[in-house]
Amino acid sequence: MPRIAVAIALGSNLGDRRAHLEYAVEALKIDLDDMKVSTFVETDPSGVGPEHGPYLNAAVSGLTRLPARDLMDRLLEIEEERGRMRPYPMAPRTLDLDLVLYGNDIINEDGLRVPHPHFREWAQHEPALAKWSTRSRGSRSPSYPESLTRD
Repeated sequence: MPRIAVAIALGSNLGDRRAHLEYAVEALKIDLDDMKVSTFVETDPSGVGPEHGPYLNAAVSGLTRLPARDLMDRLLEIEEERGRMRPYPMAPRTLDLDLVLYGNDIINEDGLRVPHPHFREWAQHEPALAKWSTRSRGSRSPSYPESLTRD
């Protein structure tokens, strides 16, 4: 299988947020080549309940040989390793890993939507995603599917 360019968003708002993100970055090195990591950015919670504290966010990009579903399963496994629980939708989380982009693919399966539906929204406050979003605007480059060029 050829290597596919991917982008993954990382977030945490419970426990040692920095340690959770650093763990994820190290764990992803197994599955991603040529990995680049954004700076860690603290953001206020948005669209969630008062039990959420500030989030620490980052993004990584790299190349993988894993099929999209296998990569998503790996992301869920890494979340679980850090104690991620899902007692209710949008609950606070030790670690949240979202597959944002998977090459040119547009995927709409149970538990896997790529490009991630919140990609543009996150790009407003996540510097690394903002860079990808800005580069994709008006572009039809293979790294950025046409669906991401529409506002």
